[in-house]
Parts: sequence; structure tokens; C-alpha cells
Amino acid sequence: MGASPGCPGDDGAVRVSESLVAVVDDDALVRDAAASLIRSFGYRTAIYPSADAFLEAGDDAADCVLTDLQMPGRSGLELRQQLRERGSTVPVILMTAYPTPDLRARAAALDLVALLDKPVDPDLLSGALARAMG
Repeated sequence: MGASPGCPGDDGAVRVSESLVAVVDDDALVRDAAASLIRSFGYRTAIYPSADAFLEAGDDAADCVLTDLQMPGRSGLELRQQLRERGSTVPVILMTAYPTPDLRARAAALDLVALLDKPVDPDLLSGALARAMG
């Protein structure tokens, strides 16, 4: 059985993927930490301080978007809705420090890959990325 992108193989080496993950979070520490973790899985990253910055960049090259829920301006859910309205099928993973049953229901309606609680569990993020790239 072969290793999936960014997962250690039988020899312990991390397989490098060409897949690009856009990390969108207004908190620079969280954004940089998430990007570093994602790179440790073998994926490439691009970082954005807001949903609007990501949308304005028009980064259609992203294979997946990891976004925070609560940000100034457009929220992570609004980002997902905007991407959908533009016809984008890029997979979206949402992370939040404030999970609620209502949020989980709203997230499910938007067909997110995952809704992850902050602080993000590395194993859950790795699994969500693997599903998104699947």
C-alpha cells in the first residue's frame, strides 16, 4: 500500500505533494502555525490574512482552502458561499474556536470537508486534507 500525499511512507520519509492549500486566517500566529503544519504533511501552502484577500487574489490554483470561521469582514462560511457562487468546487475545511450545534448544521449544509475545533488536532487536519485531495 503506497503512502498518501504528505504521509510518512514505510521508510519514514514524508512524500511531497504538488497540492496547494490556501490558509485563510486573520490571526498571523494561527495562520503561520497552520501553514507550517500543512507543509510538514508535504503540501504546499499560500497564506491570506482575510477571506477578501483570498478572493481578490483570485487564487484558482488552490486545491483546498483551510479557513477560520471568525474573521473581520467576510467569515469562513461567507467565503465558502462566495466560492460556491463563483462556481468553484475547491474543497473547504473550516476551523473555529467556537463550535456550536447550530454552526455544525450550517457547515453541513455548505458541504465542507470538515469543521475542525481550534486548537486543530494535527491528525484530524491531516485526515481532512487527505479527504479533500482524494
